[in-house]
Amino acid sequence: MKVIKTAPLIPSEIKVLEKEGNRVKISLAPFEFGYAVTLAHPIRRLLLLSSVGYAPVGLKIEGVHHEFDSLRGVTEDVSLFIMNLKNIRFIAKALVGQDSSLENQSVVVDYSFKGPMELRARDLNSDHIEIVNPEMPLATINEDAQLNFSLIIYKGMGYVPSENTRELMPEGYMPLDGSFTPIKKVVYEIENVLVEGDPNYEKIIFDIETDGQIDPYKAFLSAVKVMSKQLGVFGERPIANTEYSGDYAQRDDAKDLSAKIESMNLSARCFNCLDKIGIKYVGELVLMSEEELKGVKNMGKKSYDEIAEKLNDLGYPVGTELSPEQRESLKKRLEKLEDKGGND
Repeated sequence: MKVIKTAPLIPSEIKVLEKEGNRVKISLAPFEFGYAVTLAHPIRRLLLLSSVGYAPVGLKIEGVHHEFDSLRGVTEDVSLFIMNLKNIRFIAKALVGQDSSLENQSVVVDYSFKGPMELRARDLNSDHIEIVNPEMPLATINEDAQLNFSLIIYKGMGYVPSENTRELMPEGYMPLDGSFTPIKKVVYEIENVLVEGDPNYEKIIFDIETDGQIDPYKAFLSAVKVMSKQLGVFGERPIANTEYSGDYAQRDDAKDLSAKIESMNLSARCFNCLDKIGIKYVGELVLMSEEELKGVKNMGKKSYDEIAEKLNDLGYPVGTELSPEQRESLKKRLEKLEDKGGND
């Protein structure tokens, strides 16, 4: 029998459908019609933006003064060494379990390697550090050469450009961009589900994959907890009668667009393709149409698909339609970054 409700149905079911390695599929049900997407999208965004991970943000190499130096006795130059280093995913054991509300949580680790050897991520494992992708290449050290370097590894979330970490660096350290998010992929599907013979209810299925720094199910629970805390403020205090500025550049999600393309963790081939035409920021990709992106010199199908997937994960699929005001505001923000040399 049909009824006229005065309150929405509260979901009562959460199931782990699949769990393999660093990937999990979770279903939540049942939701009233239209509620599923309303909740699924912000949870997805919070997984990408608020999940806590670890990244090196400071590097000191013996005998090296800046990132454009060469490394004596090492095949790779400093720039390539740094790029390889950014692809390595760390867990700072001393910081695991510490209160995430504490700021500037970091650990310093020192390394010394003598050639000849193929230095890989696994060689960085220590009493203080665990590497979750041990086979990643780092450097080729020639015979009779020695490579001594120190890392400052921070606990954090999202993406932090090197300009923002410069003041945290002790003398002699090069600041690095910090890509902290441990989330590799998070997508969701909405399906109809039958409740007491009524098909007008919905189910959310999340597919979450991490890089190994955090368990994907724990990451999901943490994102839900963050969402609950963010919404909880509306029940604790009156909402101020403030006027919305309407400036797209001031919105929190616009910060993603002013991040450097290094934060997307693209392959070297893909990164170089964009770098050669002067693309520095994620927002520049969002402003491009599908035809413009495919028309970039040396942009093969694999490179295009990789960029398209990364943009989709950020919530900005290729060809995302922005209003004229949003496009203009974003362009001004990117121009401001260019004028300041990326320091915003």
